[in-house]
Amino acid sequence: MSGSFNRRQFIQHSTTAAVLAGTGFWSSRAAAESKSSLEKLNIAIIGAGGQGASNLKNVSSENIVVLCDVDEQRAKEAFQKYPKAAKYQDFRKLLDERKDIDAVVISTPDHTHAAATMMALRLGKHVYCEKPLTHSVYEARQVRQAAAEAKTATQMGTQGSSHSGLRRAVALVKSGTIGNVREIHAWSDRPIWPQAIPRPKERPAVPVDLDWDLWLGPAPVRPYHPAYLPFVWRGWWDFGTGALGDMACHILNMAFLALDLGAPTSVAAESGGGNDETAPAWSIIRYEFPSRGALPPVTLAWYDGGKKPPQDLVGEALSPNGSLLVGELGRLYATDDFGSAFKLLPVEKFAALQPKPEAMPEILHHREWIVACKTGGKTWANFDFAATLTETVLLGNVALRVGRKFQWDSANLRAKDCPQADGLLRREYRTGWTL
Repeated sequence: MSGSFNRRQFIQHSTTAAVLAGTGFWSSRAAAESKSSLEKLNIAIIGAGGQGASNLKNVSSENIVVLCDVDEQRAKEAFQKYPKAAKYQDFRKLLDERKDIDAVVISTPDHTHAAATMMALRLGKHVYCEKPLTHSVYEARQVRQAAAEAKTATQMGTQGSSHSGLRRAVALVKSGTIGNVREIHAWSDRPIWPQAIPRPKERPAVPVDLDWDLWLGPAPVRPYHPAYLPFVWRGWWDFGTGALGDMACHILNMAFLALDLGAPTSVAAESGGGNDETAPAWSIIRYEFPSRGALPPVTLAWYDGGKKPPQDLVGEALSPNGSLLVGELGRLYATDDFGSAFKLLPVEKFAALQPKPEAMPEILHHREWIVACKTGGKTWANFDFAATLTETVLLGNVALRVGRKFQWDSANLRAKDCPQADGLLRREYRTGWTL
C-alpha cells in the first residue's frame, strides 16, 4: 500500500523485539529531535475553537503567529491567550498575505479541509489537518498528489498513529502473531449528533460574531441555522461525513497500517433513515480488499448507529468503539477508538504477549509532526497514507448514498458499474473557492 510500511520494510526498520523494548524507531526519532529542539516554527492555526483549541495547546511549544477563525466567540479563548498573534477570519487571505508562516494546523469542519490544505501545500507549508483529511474521495486523491509534490511534513489528526499501543498492535500483526487475516470488523457508537433529519425551515438571525458566508466556504449557500454548528455539522452531507467519516479514520487506522490495505475492489452498504441532506441513523458497510503480495484478500465490515458484529466473535460485551482482526492463528481485539488498547484472543494462548502499559514509551502525535517539520522526517499519519485511508473510508459514504454495491477502479478513480457513484466522488465549489 502506498504510504505505509509493508511487512518486510516494517521488520527491517523495527523488529517486534525492538518495538516491545521501546528502542529502534523511537530512539532515532529522539536523537533527531534533540538536534533541532531550539528552533521554533512559525505556525498559523486555522480553526482556533473546538478541536482547534486542543491542537493549539499541543503545538504551543512553537511560535503561534496567526489565529484564524470564522467564529470570534468560539475562538475567543485562543485570541485572549495569544494577544500578539495576528487575527484572520478568511484562511485564503491569511495564506496569501503571511509569508512568514512555516506550518499550518487545520481544524475546520470537514468541508473546508481540502481547500485550506491544498492552498498551504502549494505554498510549501508543513500541514497538520484533522480527520477525515478531506470531504470527498476526489479531494483525497488531490491532496495526496499535492503533498507528494510539496515534500513538506504532513500529518492527519489520527492521534492513535503515534500511540505506543497501536504501534505494538501493528508490529504483532505484521510479525504474523495471529496469522493471515482475511476478516475485519469495526464499529462505532456514533452518531452522537442528529442524523436522518430534514433541513430546518426556520431562518434565525446569524450570530454577530459569526461570518456565515465564510463558514459555508465551498458548500452551497443556505440560510444560517444552529442545526448546522458547532459540532452538529458532522451529520449534514454538505458539511460533514457522518459517523463513518468522523470515526473510521481512527478505528480503521491500525488495521490499515498492519495489513497494508490500500484501495478496495468493491464497496456495499445498507442503512436506515438517511436522506439527501444527512447521513443515515445507522449503517453497515462492507469493503472487499484484494491480495497484497503474500497477504490474502480481506473483507471488512463497518457498523455504526447501534449496529455491531456478533458478540461471540470476542466472547464478551463489545466496547462502544473498536475493531477485530480475525487471523488464522488468533484474533486481535482493539477496545478503543484508536486501536491502541487491545487484547489477543484466545487470551490463554497469547498470555505472554498480552500488552502491558509500561512496555513501550509514548509518542506525542503533534510532537512527531513538529520534529518532522524541522528535520525532514516522515510521520506515520503522513498525507500519502492518510489520503489513501480517507479515500477508502469516504467510498463507504458513496455506497450509502447510491444504495448499492459497486466495483471500484482505484487507478482511474471511478466506479466500474455505477455511474451514480461517480457523480458523488467530487462536488462543485462555490465561486471564490477552489482546490
